[in-house]
Amino acid sequence: MSGKFETGSIVTGKVTGIQAYGAFVALDENTQGLVHISEITHGYVKDINDHLKVGDEIKVKVLSVDEEAGKIGLSIRATEEAPVEQMAKVKKPRKRQAAAIIPETEGQQGFNTLKDKLQEWIDQSQREDLIKK
Repeated sequence: MSGKFETGSIVTGKVTGIQAYGAFVALDENTQGLVHISEITHGYVKDINDHLKVGDEIKVKVLSVDEEAGKIGLSIRATEEAPVEQMAKVKKPRKRQAAAIIPETEGQQGFNTLKDKLQEWIDQSQREDLIKK
């Protein structure tokens, strides 16, 4: 593989193949990389064919270079600014409403600490009518 493609560089390539998981892009005569479906554009991509076709010349950013495996990870969306509506959709943490505290009445079941329940469980374990035979 050619060592001229460095992580972070932006290059022009040509789409040579499309699969359900991404598009293969020729960067030069001997080098090819993959744009994963999640790196095609900002937002959800259901079908890559709606965005690319074989033969398209595209600008891509090199995300990763694995010399040993001979793989180059590419991104189209890293070369584009996020749309304003996408930036507005960034979720802000919601404040949770505090749960109402309801006082426990006598005999009412609810959350108890282990210490509170321990004696009750010991008593139940010793009752003859609850022991399996």
